[in-house]
Amino acid sequence: MSYEEEHFVDTTKSVWNYSLLNESTIHLFQQGELSTAYDYFGSHRLHILDKPGYYFSIWAPNASKVSIIGEFNNWNDQAHLLNSRLDKSGIWEGFIPDIPKGALYKYHIVSSDGKVFVKADPYARFAERRPATASITWDFNHRWNDNQWMISRKKHNALNAPWNVYEVHLASWMRPDKHDEGSYNSYAQITERLVPYVKEMGFTHVEFMPVMEFPYDGSWGYQGTGFFAATSRFGTPEDFMQMIDTFHQNGIGIILDWVPSHFPGDAHGLYMLDGAHTYEYADMRKGYHPDWNSYIFNYKRGEVRSFLISSAHFWLNKFHADGLRVDAVNSIIRLDFSRKAGEWEPNEYGGNENIEAILFLKKLNEVIYRDFPDVQTIAEEASDWPGITDSLESGGFGFGMKWMMGWMHDTFNYFKLPHAERCYHQDKLTFSMMYYYNEKFMLPLSHDEVVHGKSPMIYKMPGFEAEKFSNLRLLYTYMYTHPGAKLLFMGNEFAQSSEWNDKSELKWELLEFDSHRKMKDCVKVLSHIYKNEPALYDLQFDPNGFEWIELNKREEGILAFKRKGKNRNNDLLVVMNISNNKFRDWGLFVSGKTKWKEIFNSDCIEFWGTGEYMNDNLNIEIIDKKSKTCEIKLSIPALSAMIFR
Repeated sequence: MSYEEEHFVDTTKSVWNYSLLNESTIHLFQQGELSTAYDYFGSHRLHILDKPGYYFSIWAPNASKVSIIGEFNNWNDQAHLLNSRLDKSGIWEGFIPDIPKGALYKYHIVSSDGKVFVKADPYARFAERRPATASITWDFNHRWNDNQWMISRKKHNALNAPWNVYEVHLASWMRPDKHDEGSYNSYAQITERLVPYVKEMGFTHVEFMPVMEFPYDGSWGYQGTGFFAATSRFGTPEDFMQMIDTFHQNGIGIILDWVPSHFPGDAHGLYMLDGAHTYEYADMRKGYHPDWNSYIFNYKRGEVRSFLISSAHFWLNKFHADGLRVDAVNSIIRLDFSRKAGEWEPNEYGGNENIEAILFLKKLNEVIYRDFPDVQTIAEEASDWPGITDSLESGGFGFGMKWMMGWMHDTFNYFKLPHAERCYHQDKLTFSMMYYYNEKFMLPLSHDEVVHGKSPMIYKMPGFEAEKFSNLRLLYTYMYTHPGAKLLFMGNEFAQSSEWNDKSELKWELLEFDSHRKMKDCVKVLSHIYKNEPALYDLQFDPNGFEWIELNKREEGILAFKRKGKNRNNDLLVVMNISNNKFRDWGLFVSGKTKWKEIFNSDCIEFWGTGEYMNDNLNIEIIDKKSKTCEIKLSIPALSAMIFR
């Protein structure tokens, strides 16, 4: 029996009393257990009594009156009043016939004390292009053609698969007019250019900085107002679906940057939605982010947890995303994050943990891996808080991976040192392996490291021009051969010569110069080596996958280690020279194999190196047949790294 047959629908009213919600669904919503709230809230195209239209539903518990306003009723707040449910759930709903797809609308909300708030739909699936702020009635119409990827993606997204992520800001990767910050390529135009580029470069995944609708370009998407709407800057939701579809058809996974930590105070957004602190904590010691001038979700409210978990679920379900990079986890779990003494209140046990936020993150990962076991969640968590990637069963947070911020900071601090001083600070470079196995790490060289005066990658390096490029090739080789997943921000691959500027595009003209074009070629070769050599990813989170070979040549600046796979025949030997000295016939003792071949040298001519110290014909002397120990005589260029198979 249909709803309209079971319940009387008064078709004489402008808003019909109709509901997609039942008692069980509402209970799950209130308990923070509803992971598909997007199926019930927002606007949904339906046919009721053979009449097409849209059903609207919003949670606004402090409202005394809610109406739908839009183009279709000349923004008249008296024309379409929603019905308040009698169960005191705070949900307002109703069906409005004859509203077409693509109609602009907002919620006109009168609070309990009579104040008026005009809000975009928290669950909208499409929104006006900024600076306009209305929501748009929409229903998805995309036929997916990525079935082969979806069937097999478990192996591509597994933790023992290569993870070489290219981080992209859609607006500024490439613009139709590089001097016009208001000009955007469409999703289709970006797809046409970006997919072959990523495929050529050998990246396995692309991570998009937030695509969820946001009002201010300068926030880069991290101050979002549309947690279910792909930004309309570049086209329709279907256009974004087609972009993901095309990447999948080319064997490339998609990670979405997702921000459950805070939201801006824009008038049309979530802040003071119905005249009360509905989505944010009322106590601004918990509810306000001083760093970002934004508001913190109230993780204690079940309805807010359902909203956030449903947002994550939505992008994995409706948009076939392969994972979520969860932003600012440290700020979520710490009550004292960026606050001085007296500016925060301890939890009930006297600690600085936000207990309900921690439970929320654990629930988030439980739901995601339950419903999408072939994806990954990646925490951007910058502290030493334990257990971020430990299993839920062992008391951890259950994330798949965590950004290795300590590795990034130590590596930059080391490479910035003058060459002559590096021998005194080798521990900065090697310390990461002391704690590497505490978590499952991704090594990030992200957008945050090339903005706000931090300088582009190439100018973090010391020395004259050729030495800067040699250092950067060395650093990239170190990253690609260090255990863990990899992330490289756009432009880093060809040594962008200025800080990232979201208002322009990458300096593609640099590829006219040998130094930058050949840097790109170096990263491309490293990417393909990482992707094609099982020793670099088979055991990337297993202590058996790494072994130091040489750590005691500090004064000379030589470091060597092995990367090992499940099949020991796949072992690789990595030799790094972090000094600007050159060496001939350097003796390195290695056990396990007696035959080695150089497969990569960062100083080769093809990468804008000197090409003087190659190892085309290795001189290998067997020292002990029983242990298969040999001495390899190496030619070692200055500021270089070599990989041997």
